[in-house]
Amino acid sequence: MVDKLNPLPPEELGPRLAEVYAVVGPLYRRAARVVEQETPHTGLSVGVRAVLERLEMAGEPETVPQIARSLELSRQFVQRMVNESLERGFVELDANPAHRRSSLVRLTEPGQAAIRAVQASEHRTLGEVAGEITGPEVDTTLRVLRRMLAAVE
Repeated sequence: MVDKLNPLPPEELGPRLAEVYAVVGPLYRRAARVVEQETPHTGLSVGVRAVLERLEMAGEPETVPQIARSLELSRQFVQRMVNESLERGFVELDANPAHRRSSLVRLTEPGQAAIRAVQASEHRTLGEVAGEITGPEVDTTLRVLRRMLAAVE
């Protein structure tokens, strides 16, 4: 019988959370693939999507190093994704008064439209998950995943 009131001891918790890690990676990659296949008109790579989504979440322009830190990706990779986004008109560069050589990356209206289209498709796809998942179950899942994330920082 599952005890909902007492935390698992470390020797049981570790293996159980390892199971979560083993599911989260493939889940993310499969969901990203499905969304990419369902939205070929945007053609957003996972990297470009991550940059656009980060800028949308931030709500203000950020530098490449800021984006890289927040996404825990290399600055070089983020720079390549920003360059690709620039070519497609999804972002623009603004002068940075705080640092002459590090421009601010700003999401454009076409960039906002592209990321919103991908998110809408993803929300539709994920909304079809079977199993009658409840709000409290999602809340608990998020709480556990956020604790796991904080523990490995």
